[in-house]
Amino acid sequence: MPEIDFVLVEPLYEGNIGFAARVIKNFGFDRLVLINPPAIGDEAIARASHARDVLESARHCTLEEVIAKSSLLVATTGEFGKSICTSLRMPFYTPRELGAMIRDVEGRVSILFGRENYGLSNDEIRQCDIVCTIPASTDYPIVNISHAVGILCYELAALPRGTYRIASRVELDAFYDHIDRFLDTIDHPDFKRDNTMVMMRRIFSRTLLTPREVSTLHGLLRRTEWHLSGEDKTQNK
Repeated sequence: MPEIDFVLVEPLYEGNIGFAARVIKNFGFDRLVLINPPAIGDEAIARASHARDVLESARHCTLEEVIAKSSLLVATTGEFGKSICTSLRMPFYTPRELGAMIRDVEGRVSILFGRENYGLSNDEIRQCDIVCTIPASTDYPIVNISHAVGILCYELAALPRGTYRIASRVELDAFYDHIDRFLDTIDHPDFKRDNTMVMMRRIFSRTLLTPREVSTLHGLLRRTEWHLSGEDKTQNK
């Protein structure tokens, strides 16, 4: 089973933090991460009830620190994409589909939940690998943050222990940087660059690359770059 961090990004209300800690413990998890939360006081403690240990052990850190320590980043959003031409919020998966995707992964999976008033920003979603949305009613699709945490916990609670390690954040970022440089090599249009890179992240994140697979893809890119450079091919035979 992957190590799953439930990350609340700038939550507004301490009561929701307490409720989130409680539901995390309800389903056997214990890893709560807080990014720029409000002061934690009596209300959060009361809402956490018997999960005060989860609340008090919550890690306080920045988004950059979460990204650096994660093998896979999941953005939760109630506003999903409507067209495959805009890849920021596409493709999106339900919590149950997410569970099936990560069930055999060994590594840290960080699931980000946005602010109560406007969720995650586009930039925050852009940095994530997978987009997850709860299939709520179109009449009122925005779920309370602690309820959203509970739904994800429910769907992920029965995951078996992982059987292989996926590529680390450092390995994946190096690979995406290589793709970005490769786009320069093939004169990819600048106005398409951002959307292309988001699509690359979405495509390869769905495959849950292993370190060996990332290394092989690096090799293919380097081989292609070598052929495009027009160097003497006899030198590397």
